[in-house]
Amino acid sequence: MPTKYKAMVLSCIDPRFQSKVFNFLNKKNLKGKYSYFTIAGAAIGVTAPKFKKWHNTFWENLNTSIKIHNIKKLFVINHRDCGAAKIVNGKKEFNNQNETLIHQSSFKKLKKKFKKKYPKLKIETLLISLNNNVEKF
Repeated sequence: MPTKYKAMVLSCIDPRFQSKVFNFLNKKNLKGKYSYFTIAGAAIGVTAPKFKKWHNTFWENLNTSIKIHNIKKLFVINHRDCGAAKIVNGKKEFNNQNETLIHQSSFKKLKKKFKKKYPKLKIETLLISLNNNVEKF
């Protein structure tokens, strides 16, 4: 029998953002209503070719969570000053504009695959900063 969870959250492993993500989800009235998957880079970690070995693990986990936790929506929460974004950026200058493009690209790739696999489910992509600013993408 599925539990009454309604969301899954994909976020980054960065310790600076754990409480920020938790507080954001509580403000959304999701306390106790989501399953949680953390991986370096969040959407970057499950879409960037540099981290290809990780991709399938996320999709298998999401599929399982949908089945056993009655998931209706995926929240994807990336963050600013992201180490995974810096790795993907390579040796190029890393600035706010480059980082934003990396996050946008990861969200776009993730949304496309998600909508194809789960057309009836919702997805929300967000970018949080160290000062708690949350941007929707």
